[in-house]
Parts: sequence; C-alpha cells; structure tokens
Amino acid sequence: MNTRPSLDGSAGVLKNREAQQIPPLRNYLCLTMFTCFCPAWPINIVALVFSVLAQKSYDEEDYDGSKRLAQKALHLGIASFIIGLVSITAYTVVHFATHVV
Repeated sequence: MNTRPSLDGSAGVLKNREAQQIPPLRNYLCLTMFTCFCPAWPINIVALVFSVLAQKSYDEEDYDGSKRLAQKALHLGIASFIIGLVSITAYTVVHFATHVV
C-alpha cells in the first residue's frame, strides 16, 4: 500500500493508530508443542490444534476468534502438562514402591 503523506503528516498518524489497534498474537504454540511430550496425548493434541487454529484466525484478521482459541489452547496446554506431571509422578512412585531392594 503506497500512500502519500499530506502536508501535515496525517497519513502517518492514521497508519500508526491502525497499527496500535492490532493486538499481539498469542497462540501458545511453544507451550502446546512442549506438552506433546507429556503422556496425556488426547488433550495435548487438541491443544496443539487450537493453537494452530488461533494462528490461522489471526492471519485472517479475526482477532477476537484468535484470542478465544488461544485461551482454549492455553487452558488445555496447562491441563495436559498437569495431567502428564501427575502421570509421571504416579508411575515413578508405583515403580519404586513395588521394587524395594
């Protein structure tokens, strides 16, 4: 988009206002990719899908939908991490409790 600024510079001010209204992207892709290593696969794969959908929605300039999908990805990512941590802890406790030397 090639626009000429007016004498008072209002085109640059308008462009800056439009740039300030666009919210930053938060799709939590790193978190959801990290949780794919946790043993809670159905939940963390759904979180990863929501994260990718949030990115796609942001690219289509649907900022409210992107924010909503990103929040779902965040909540599912946290739930997946907690479930994975509990699973690993329970497995470790059971393993060392049954193999007493």
